[in-house]
Amino acid sequence: MTFNELGLRAEVLRALEDLGFESPTPIQEKSIPQLLSDDRDLVGLAQTGTGKTAAFGLPLIESVDFNKKYVQAVVIAPTRELGIQIAEDFKIFTKYIKGASIATIYGGASIDVQAREIKRGAQIVVATPGRLNDMIRRNMVKLNQVSVAVLDEADEMLNMGFKEDIDTILDQTPEDKNVWLFSATMPKEVARIASTYMQNPIEVTVGTKNAANTNIHHVYYTINDRNRYFALKRMLDYYPDIYGLVFCRTKRLTQEIADKLMKDGYSAAPLHGDLSQSQRDHAMKKFRDRTVQILVATDVAARGIDVNEISHVIHYNLPEEVENYNHRSGRTGRAGRKGQSISFATGKELGRIKSIERVTKLTIEHAAIPSGKEVCEKQLFALINNVKNVEVKEEDIENFLPSIFEQLADFSKEEVIKKFVSAEFNHFLEYYDGARDLNSTVSDREKERGNREAKRREKTDDTKQRFHIAVGTNSGLNKGAVLRIVCQFAKISSNEVGRIDLFKEFSFFDVDKKYADQVLSGMKDAEFNDEPFKIQFAKSNGGGRGRSSSSKGGGRRRRDSREKNNGGGRDRDRRRRRS
Repeated sequence: MTFNELGLRAEVLRALEDLGFESPTPIQEKSIPQLLSDDRDLVGLAQTGTGKTAAFGLPLIESVDFNKKYVQAVVIAPTRELGIQIAEDFKIFTKYIKGASIATIYGGASIDVQAREIKRGAQIVVATPGRLNDMIRRNMVKLNQVSVAVLDEADEMLNMGFKEDIDTILDQTPEDKNVWLFSATMPKEVARIASTYMQNPIEVTVGTKNAANTNIHHVYYTINDRNRYFALKRMLDYYPDIYGLVFCRTKRLTQEIADKLMKDGYSAAPLHGDLSQSQRDHAMKKFRDRTVQILVATDVAARGIDVNEISHVIHYNLPEEVENYNHRSGRTGRAGRKGQSISFATGKELGRIKSIERVTKLTIEHAAIPSGKEVCEKQLFALINNVKNVEVKEEDIENFLPSIFEQLADFSKEEVIKKFVSAEFNHFLEYYDGARDLNSTVSDREKERGNREAKRREKTDDTKQRFHIAVGTNSGLNKGAVLRIVCQFAKISSNEVGRIDLFKEFSFFDVDKKYADQVLSGMKDAEFNDEPFKIQFAKSNGGGRGRSSSSKGGGRRRRDSREKNNGGGRDRDRRRRRS
């Protein structure tokens, strides 16, 4: 099947031809004909990178009358990066349609400028939930004539706590609109939102629900926590041509790891929510232009990354929610390419690897972190390959060659090769001389403890609601403080607060389910030591997170790490030529 057979308007086909698109992807082939021919709701399930934006974008464009200057369709995305990417795609799809106008609404940019886009007659609005709600409250945008509402990355929006915002937005739209929901996974929360807002939806699935992309090789390495950063650097050295993403758990750690990598000579940049929009845009531009090889990111900030050539995804920290493993890994192995997903796990975290395997129905291979000798071999042959493929600019160097040949006349060909290779490579050999083994030997006791932890995370108590708060012992939190904060802001008795678990960067507590909404709404403005923090539903009594009522997060700062013969990276004065 080709796009010409789908029944799209000539202007759109012309734009697709400019892009070089000939045949639809599986999710597009299944979704577009349904959405063009049936006036129905639809749930589309497919992994990241399979072409979901065009799957809903092309039929959405067909549904709009661009001669009319009011909002007829709205697309809701979890992050500004993803919203911007969707809007840019829509503008390309509609570039030959006279009068087409796409408005992009997101936080961190001028609300007045965005309001003017609406006022000028935008027919399609692509928005993040928070900013769109803000503009609805200010009467800057009206959705009372919307015929199509799209929820993109619905699972992630729910994980980020946007359920109430989605409720408010959809309440502003007509009852007879169509709702199209697209998601990479189908957890219970997404199924509930589908049953609430949709009527007898068509379900289109590409692959298996909650399953991972088969083009990706999944591997994990067992480490001691103190060696995590050194293991990261060694893997970056082992793949000299890497173009990848490194995922960290918190914004603070993301910035710290990016700073360390840049200090150690790697071509890296951070991407997280504490950066301004211009800083985030600048980091993304450098990454897309390949002037940066490594983007160190949080889960939320990376949602808008739409780059097909990413070779590796590295889980510096395992995700707190199993579903996020698919979201992260799906950044690589796109558009038919092969990719690699690399995880670091301590002995205590092996149970979480097993949980990911169970939910995603894949096998994550265990491997050994390369030795210093193996890294040097990889780097050496990468250097040789670059020399073989380098373009020789004959005219530019011709005048210098007689002097060069004269200088090297006393050396044989073999000696010249050795000296040039050594000039480039000696520092690497010196650095990795005596590099120690970074692999952790995990005892049976540690494995069992990890498995018990995984089972504990998966167990649920039907009478209790577990909450996750993004503040922990590193900030001075203790159980008494948790109890005091919950009682003060949620207005419930201390007798209603159950189990409390404290960790360095975050904490959990239980309350009776009948108080769950009261706690979530009451604690949206909660603070500890004058600092706001994020609270959200945990998916289980020890695991991931769900709905939230704040946007502030915690984090910790690790000790500065310096090393020599410590397992990875390079001396501070060495800088990659590519960076």
